[in-house]
Amino acid sequence: MVEIIKRRVLLIFMAIFIITVVITPVIYVQVNKYKYADRVTNYLLEEEKYSREEIESVKGVWGKKLPSFYTLVIFKDEPYVEYVYFAHNEIMQFDYRLTEEGEEKGVTKSKLKHYVPFN
Repeated sequence: MVEIIKRRVLLIFMAIFIITVVITPVIYVQVNKYKYADRVTNYLLEEEKYSREEIESVKGVWGKKLPSFYTLVIFKDEPYVEYVYFAHNEIMQFDYRLTEEGEEKGVTKSKLKHYVPFN
């Protein structure tokens, strides 16, 4: 009887350990995506003085390249452009990406309304 209880307790601890090992990285990624999106949102609203109505979406992303976390911002008046922001030490716009629609429309860097050249 004691042997059965020991086995069950061991199985429970192993299950908890395995679940913790699997869930912890997932939670870490989700929390950081949210944190970076929140930092960029606050930066756009407070520092750059955009209104919430001007911003279509702010999405935290976990990428494969370094830095691992960055944020994509889409403005309502430019739905065909994703602006890439880094929010690690300081917040800065790093790049932009055109959607297929933007490419079809012939959008160029000089036509972008929210592009800030990276220095």
